[in-house]
Amino acid sequence: MKLSEMRAGTSGTVRSLGTDERFLSRITSIGLTEQANFQVVKNDRKMPVLVYVRETLLALNRKDCDKIEVSEVGA
Repeated sequence: MKLSEMRAGTSGTVRSLGTDERFLSRITSIGLTEQANFQVVKNDRKMPVLVYVRETLLALNRKDCDKIEVSEVGA
């Protein structure tokens, strides 16, 4: 599933970040890497997705979230 599809309050693990080198460089520099555990804090339509990962709250735009494959913990 894509990160943009997860509901607020759910937790998951990053499975894949895609292959675009520019995107990988940018997203890993803010702390989101493959196998990272996270919690979705807020996911409202047409708003950035708020994700808590590595003791940091990140606001990710929806276009980027569509590139990030995740698995929900407990699913």
